[in-house]
Amino acid sequence: MEKNLQKIKNFILYSLLVIVPFFFLNITQEYFVTNKIYLLGFGILSLMLISVAQVLVSKKISWEKRPLDNFFMLFLTSMAISIVLSSPNKVQALLNPSFGLIMMMSLVGLYFYLSRSTSKHNFEEQSVKVISFILSLITIIFFFQPLKNVNLPQNFVFLKSAAFSPVGSQLDSVILLGFFLIIQIKYLLTKKRSILSYSSLTFNILAILLSVYSLLKPGTALLLPPFRLSWYAALEVLKNPQMALIGVGPDNFSAVFTRIKDFAYNQSPIWQINSFNVSRSVVLQIFTETGILGLLAFGLLLFSVLKLALKQSSYLMFYLLICIFVFPPSFIVWFLFFVLSAQIVQQQHDDEQMKQSIDLSGLLPIFIGFVVISVGLIGVSGYFLGRTFAAEYYFKKSLDGVTNNSVKQVYDNQRQAIILNPYIEKFRSSFAQTNLLIANNLAQKKPEEITEKDRQTITQAIQAGITEGKAVVSLNSQKAEGWQSLAAIYLNIINAATGADVWSVSAYQRAILADPQNPSYRVGIGGVYYYLKQYDEAIKFFEQAIALKPDWANSNYNYAWANFQAKNYSKAVNAMENTLNLLNPKTDKADYEKVKKELEEFKKMLPKDETVTPENTGEQSTAIPPSSLNLPTPPAVQISPMIELPKDASPEAK
Repeated sequence: MEKNLQKIKNFILYSLLVIVPFFFLNITQEYFVTNKIYLLGFGILSLMLISVAQVLVSKKISWEKRPLDNFFMLFLTSMAISIVLSSPNKVQALLNPSFGLIMMMSLVGLYFYLSRSTSKHNFEEQSVKVISFILSLITIIFFFQPLKNVNLPQNFVFLKSAAFSPVGSQLDSVILLGFFLIIQIKYLLTKKRSILSYSSLTFNILAILLSVYSLLKPGTALLLPPFRLSWYAALEVLKNPQMALIGVGPDNFSAVFTRIKDFAYNQSPIWQINSFNVSRSVVLQIFTETGILGLLAFGLLLFSVLKLALKQSSYLMFYLLICIFVFPPSFIVWFLFFVLSAQIVQQQHDDEQMKQSIDLSGLLPIFIGFVVISVGLIGVSGYFLGRTFAAEYYFKKSLDGVTNNSVKQVYDNQRQAIILNPYIEKFRSSFAQTNLLIANNLAQKKPEEITEKDRQTITQAIQAGITEGKAVVSLNSQKAEGWQSLAAIYLNIINAATGADVWSVSAYQRAILADPQNPSYRVGIGGVYYYLKQYDEAIKFFEQAIALKPDWANSNYNYAWANFQAKNYSKAVNAMENTLNLLNPKTDKADYEKVKKELEEFKKMLPKDETVTPENTGEQSTAIPPSSLNLPTPPAVQISPMIELPKDASPEAK
């Protein structure tokens, strides 16, 4: 019986090893990493359940000590401490797909089982050749987009992409292909060569070259956080003793990034990306989110692994070392690191010398207690892991409702996702927008057609939208995007609910505090004042936006109109001239003609003896992508008489 259980355990273990890197499903919003993590998590729980069954059969607890065990546990402990003491949204920190505790615990579990396996589980030559060949072939085929003109169902449209890979992102695919390439080169240098060896190697190299070309191709280039700002983010944690020790907490890098953005970032091509969720380097991510404690724990782990790798001449670990220092954290990088560490450790020591066992046959209460507690913990873990996966499934169904143009499908599935897991910020933010959509659809009726029931439904939908928007900022008040979304909610109901104008301004101010270098938020709050006809206040914030990004045509355009409405015609013409200079007549033709026409109208308001000299912004129009000019427009939701919302609808109310 015990041998059969061991065979089942080995089968599950090696199945995970082969399947996990390539596993994906289209039943969650994110097809690749999410499903890999959950498959690994459920797989490790299955292995643990079989281990408990082995204890039940043998009435013995067996344990094998390995040299890296303490370092892995120390690293996990440092993450757990950081989540408990620093992460604002602790559940989302557990589930983070790049550096979450559940993912890391699952990988540590994989390490423990793999490093103690008595079967041969090294990357066998034939297995590597076949897996590498298949992955390379898929990469090469999809690079040429064979399904581009095929009419596919909405859930399979991703197969049209030239960047498709079962691994996930193209960067992860390149990292994995590079890993296989090194293994194959080693085999070619040390073992007998064959046609399959050369074929697999050739396809591997070709797939890497095509993927790297796609990553570097203009227009589709890989967007990574600047190394300079990632370094600044790491240094930012040193300003506070507690943050220096335990970091800002997993799933909180974006909050630090918005605080350290500078003027130079606003002049870069990626300025419209408000924040990044990951650092440029795994090491910098660890330092930023888990502080000195986490960095020290990982440093000790890395040093110990490299020392063992040198003894065995395992140069693959040095390849992963480069990836760890150069690339952002990802599931594939962590997966390869943990698997390779397990292989190195498994070869290092004699199993018989490391085994320890406790006979529980004469300790019945302890034996029963161990089995019951173990099964209970595994069951509870599986239950909550299942709930979070089900929440992801229902959220994806709600997105399908958008495609099907079914508000009911969107609403019901988002509501179910939140019931299952109310701690995911994107769920709450999306549900807020859905409630506003419902209110807007009813408010579009003619005033005389709006019944008392409609009015009650609109009120309830607006209140629900505000509640969900406030839930996002309560989950993590340090993230600027949550405050911006809440400000947008208040702005949408500014003509439907009393006090919404003040609340919108207040929420925008909180967003600006969290992201002080973001010109978009200044234009947003300026737009609120513009709509309220408080042009002096609007001008002030539009000026700040221009100071943060002088080459942004839209901020200059809004500044021009605010001055025009305030009857500052000279400044209005000046600003409109600057707007025109920032537009490209070819790529921004519609905007260019629109501004040119409005400029002529503005000039008619100038005194005949007054001339205006445009200011030199010091920027060229080609430095920014095509502009889309817009002025604040009346919100869609308009109700008369306006709805009285309770005081707890304000952003300051708890």
